Amino acid sequence: MNNPKISLVIVAHNEEKYIGKCIEFAIKHSRGRLHEILVVNNASTDTTKEIAQKYEMVRVVDESQKGQVRARQRSFYEIKGDLIAYIDADTQMPEKWLDVALDEFSQDKNLVCLSGPYVYYDFSKLQKFISKIYWHALAYPIYLAVGYMAVGGNFIIKKEVLDKMNGFDTSIEFYGEDTNIARRASKFGKVKFKLDFIMHSSARRLLHQGTLKIAFIYMLNFLSQVFMKKSATKAYKDVR
Repeated sequence: MNNPKISLVIVAHNEEKYIGKCIEFAIKHSRGRLHEILVVNNASTDTTKEIAQKYEMVRVVDESQKGQVRARQRSFYEIKGDLIAYIDADTQMPEKWLDVALDEFSQDKNLVCLSGPYVYYDFSKLQKFISKIYWHALAYPIYLAVGYMAVGGNFIIKKEVLDKMNGFDTSIEFYGEDTNIARRASKFGKVKFKLDFIMHSSARRLLHQGTLKIAFIYMLNFLSQVFMKKSATKAYKDVR
């Protein structure tokens, strides 16, 4: 792809503590190469929308029906870029994130979706070390075996492929939606999980609900999406 237009989408529900810094990192480290930044205000009752609207290059749209996947689907009808990047409101885009993505898509015309792991900025050093082992020793070998993997707050996908997929599966409440995206996108080309394509993220869900518990739930729903083509877990908790 030569000089693709890149749309960045941030889904946000009651993210007033995080959304400002998320946007600032994205603006700074994209260095003017984004076609648009779209914030989907997903039924927020705090000042998320007002904070996002303060940034000149940010466009805010509302999705009143609460749910991350529903908000992603709203973005599907709004975005105009050739490549669509999705990050979470509690992430902080690394300096070279966009460089890595553009390099990968320019080198491989068959690549349709690129994703990578999180590095949790609010973990302790020991927790960060254990997390790194998880991504390298468990997640990556599974990706190699299955052939696709995506992380919901750290992926970029071709708009033409998203169109062919008709966007996102709104029957999914939360868990397994990223694997669903990767599985369906893999029918149209290569879905790559790259270990050094990292996104800095908060570990708030893991810290709040327990790292082992959440790791088990994520793995359960990954396998369920791979083999059963549906998520195993419907219920989820907001962590704010």
